[in-house]
Amino acid sequence: MSKREHKLLSLTGIKLSELSVDQLRRSFKSSLDSGIHGISFSAYEDGQKPGHQLSLEQIQKRMSILKPSIKWVRSFSCLQGNELIPIVAHQQGVKTLVGAWLGDDLDKNDQEIEGLIKLAQDGHVDICAVGNEVLYRGDLSEAQLLEYMRRVKSAVPDLPVGYVDAYYEFEDHPKVADICDVILANCYPFWEGCPIEYSLLYMKDMYRRTQKVAAGKKVIITETGWPNKGRSFHGAEPSEENAIRYFLNAQQWAAADNIDLFYFSSFDESWKIETEGDVGAYWGLWDTHENFKY
Repeated sequence: MSKREHKLLSLTGIKLSELSVDQLRRSFKSSLDSGIHGISFSAYEDGQKPGHQLSLEQIQKRMSILKPSIKWVRSFSCLQGNELIPIVAHQQGVKTLVGAWLGDDLDKNDQEIEGLIKLAQDGHVDICAVGNEVLYRGDLSEAQLLEYMRRVKSAVPDLPVGYVDAYYEFEDHPKVADICDVILANCYPFWEGCPIEYSLLYMKDMYRRTQKVAAGKKVIITETGWPNKGRSFHGAEPSEENAIRYFLNAQQWAAADNIDLFYFSSFDESWKIETEGDVGAYWGLWDTHENFKY
């Protein structure tokens, strides 16, 4: 929503909950046109999934779609073409939060870490993210994760280094919070079954809890979003209307409170049905064919 529209709604006392779907669509488009802080880069086209090689052309095409709307982009891996994402982003004037994807394959982890270090030393990284939800998944021990983070911090001492996980994992792992230069928290009211009516309040609480354990360090919301299709998860219901309302609420709150927020996600990715069920394929602001959804 543009500042002008937000001001008009405030003056008239109209709330997002009182807008029609058509009005919400217009507000959504206006908000995106005005620019948001950041977005997660969905790299995989229809028929692709992690493990497939990404081409320079597909990354350039998708980045050019996102560029007018974003200041930052987040990537998740430094292998199999993903290492091109931050390079292309910087070429197009977009800042980068670059992740090394860690798991239980230690040899691949070493390749990811070395890839992240190389990208950072070559000047393509603005924030380093060492791993994504490995504690939540149980792929690595806390001690293993801390060692990977020390490697990156030692190699690129002038860049902020953090770790991405669900907000509550930082409460459970204070040593991880301590080693981070920035706290990179995923906040999903949807995946905790929160109805759309209470989702913004819930996310604010997630953020405040993370701020408490951050002890003065910057907290960045690295993922949050709402799907427009798929099965409900307890009280959280996917729909076009709910997806738009959640996006607008999140963007307004982030702008008002000066919070850096990366929305999830840029493009729908059908491969996620394998791990998250039907709802996993519908988190994008654009569909799998790169058409704007709303």
